Amino acid sequence: MAINDKQQQICARHGLAAQAPEAMVAVATASLDQSPIYGTRIALPENGTISWFIHCGEHSDAADFYQPLHTAHLRELLPQVLDYLALPSGAKFILDRDGYEDVWMEE
Repeated sequence: MAINDKQQQICARHGLAAQAPEAMVAVATASLDQSPIYGTRIALPENGTISWFIHCGEHSDAADFYQPLHTAHLRELLPQVLDYLALPSGAKFILDRDGYEDVWMEE
């Protein structure tokens, strides 16, 4: 996927280099009605296709917590996360549905 202007601006605002997102993300679809929204980008594993893990509300360690989705489905499910998908590996974000935002790099 190409990096758009809004994604580039968010990366620049946080002093981070933009990194193009993959076509797939992992989303905890059962949590979509909760808040806030959490996103974590890991280094893409060798032969992997997903680096973004997104959930809402409380995290779970259940094996089936995340489901793979094509990034295009985020336009309907969680449009507020689209602008953050160019954050680099190691980045995390928290968003709420009222405009709160926090972005940081994992230590």
